This record gives sequence, C-alpha cells and structure tokens, in this order.
Amino acid sequence: MAQKKNKNVSLRLFSQSGQILLIVILVVVVASTIGLSLASRSITNLRISTEEAESQKALAAAEAGIERAIQSNVPITINGNNPGNSSYSTDVQEIQSSTFLINGGNLISKDEGADIWFVGRNANGTPNYSTAISLTPPNNFFHLYWGSASEVCGTPTAPAAIQAIVVTRDTLLPNTIKTYRYAYDSCSRGNNFYTTATVNFEIEDQTFIVATPEGSNDLAKGVEDIIFIRVIPLYKDAVVGVSACNLGGHNCTALPSQGFKIESTGKSGSASRKITSFKGYPQTYLPYLSYGLFVAN
Repeated sequence: MAQKKNKNVSLRLFSQSGQILLIVILVVVVASTIGLSLASRSITNLRISTEEAESQKALAAAEAGIERAIQSNVPITINGNNPGNSSYSTDVQEIQSSTFLINGGNLISKDEGADIWFVGRNANGTPNYSTAISLTPPNNFFHLYWGSASEVCGTPTAPAAIQAIVVTRDTLLPNTIKTYRYAYDSCSRGNNFYTTATVNFEIEDQTFIVATPEGSNDLAKGVEDIIFIRVIPLYKDAVVGVSACNLGGHNCTALPSQGFKIESTGKSGSASRKITSFKGYPQTYLPYLSYGLFVAN
C-alpha cells in the first residue's frame, strides 16, 4: 500500500515538472520572438535612417552641382566632391534644335507664358537682332504641341488652349516693333479660337495629341524678322513642345539657343539622386505683352 502511494506521489511530481518545463520553454520562445522582433525593427530603423541620411547627402550634392553649373553658359560636364564622402556629376547641354520642349519641359504657368527665341546671342549674352528668322513659305514651318491622352475635352481634365504672341523687329526701322497674336483651342469652348490638328507626336519622351494647324491658320506663317514668340497657356498650366518642321517632321528650320538643360546626379554611399533644371534667357519685358488677347478664369 505504501509503495502504491509513493508511486502516485512520484507520478504527480513528474507531471508537475513536465508542466513547469513546458511553461519555461513557452516563456523562452515568446521572449526570444519578442527580442528578435525588437532587434529586427531596430536594425530596420537604423538602415532606414542611414538610407535617408545618405539620400539627403546625395540630394545636397546634386543641388551643389546645379548651383555650380548655373554659373556657366557653355555645355560642360562638372564633377565634384562634397564633405561627407558625397559627390556629384553635372551635365550642361545647350538647347539648340528645331524640335524641343519649351521652358526645359517644365510646366508653363497659365496666363504667364514662356518665350521661344528666334534670334541668336552676342558674346555678352544679349540678343543679336540681326539674326532674326522669317517663316517664309513654302519651306518654313512652325508648330506648337501640347495636350495628352488623359486630357479630354468636356471634362475637368480638358487640355489647355494656347495663345501665341509673335514679336518682330523691322530690320529697316530697328525701333519698330510689331506683334501678331494667335489663339488655338482643341475644345469647343465658345472662344472663337482657331481649331487645331490632332496628332500623336513625341518630343523628349513627351507624347502630345494637339498641334497648331497646317494651312491658312498656320502660326506665324510668312511673318518676317521674328525676335521671339511668347507662348501662353490658357485655362490651365501646360507642358508645350515646339517643332520648326511641318506636321510630318520634315522641312525643318534650326532655331537658335533657347537656354541650357542641366542634369545633376549626386551620390553618397549607395544612394543616388538626380535633379534636372533649366536655365533659360531672361524674358523680354514689353508693356503691351501684359495686355493679353484672352485671359481665362
């Protein structure tokens, strides 16, 4: 009888010991899981903080490259180092072609405008009016491009309308300035603007679906001694491209320098940041250009 009682006591002690061991194992597993989770989160946060710091250093380096390049007016490549083991590589390219994006491809503000230059530059950077270009038919063409497939007439995303002010200077009477005004709209908004052409035209990875027409309402057709054309989006901001060619892309006229496109890449550690900027020529202030042909709400 005593032996049976001792045996029962031993079984109870063994059972209790097993339960305690199981509880200890569960506690160790839970503690280990929490510890590993905290350690993983700390490592992740540290990595994110380091990457953000390196990214900010790379951005600062790219901006330093832009600042240095802005001081130059020639196509160059600049390489430099900044404190903190960051570096930059900056390319300055002159925009001088028959086809390009106005304002370096940046949005042109509604009712404000940007200029397309038809005269070259003197050594000191001032306009050389003796080089004014004429768009004499039948071999000279000029078109503006804007609008994207996501911009649909009759909706809040409708494309902008475009006003173009052509400024000329008479070579025989140098102080005589003339302007010609044009306005185009691909949507029926009751503004009596010229209609446009429907296209699918790409300029520097931008695909446009609207263009100024080719025919009796050509932009600046036959206008002589053009100094510049001010392009003004109406209704909304817009990216606008230009091609001094016909709508088929032929009979092109090379236009003079429009400014400089600056691309700067900063690096720090494994981080890399790229900035693109545009350095254009100062806009000419002419009081009568402030009185627009049309100002949309």
